[in-house]
Amino acid sequence: MAWRVYLSGEIHTDWRDRIRNGAAERDLPVAFTSPVTDHDASDAAGDVLGKEDSGFWRDHKSAKVNAIRTQSLIEAADIVVVRFGEQYKQWNAAFDAGYCAALGKPYITLHGEEIIHPLKEVDASAMAWAQTPQQVVEILQYVTTKD
Repeated sequence: MAWRVYLSGEIHTDWRDRIRNGAAERDLPVAFTSPVTDHDASDAAGDVLGKEDSGFWRDHKSAKVNAIRTQSLIEAADIVVVRFGEQYKQWNAAFDAGYCAALGKPYITLHGEEIIHPLKEVDASAMAWAQTPQQVVEILQYVTTKD
């Protein structure tokens, strides 16, 4: 069985590649999906529906178009990894974690110690809190290969 792992959250570092590469090096039975990680493309996802003069309505339409992908892939995932970076507030990642919690979908949070407090509720519903992509790979190895 190939486990479906959705990689949610921060898009400004190489954490996704590090998890994918670590899983490939260990030949783990996993298939990864993620949101659109091209920031400009994500912001413009709703532009096909018509030009908006208001930033709110442009963002609103793009958020809904992006949600088609996000919700579908989270629902199809066996495990979700939610990454919170230090540089930006990832409200979308917090929303994804809440969506996982509402679905009863197991998720792992990935973030540093400096943001433990603001993420206490998000972490409380997670199955694990990892601080490095390597720890995520080790968790994936354990859950996907142990009999």
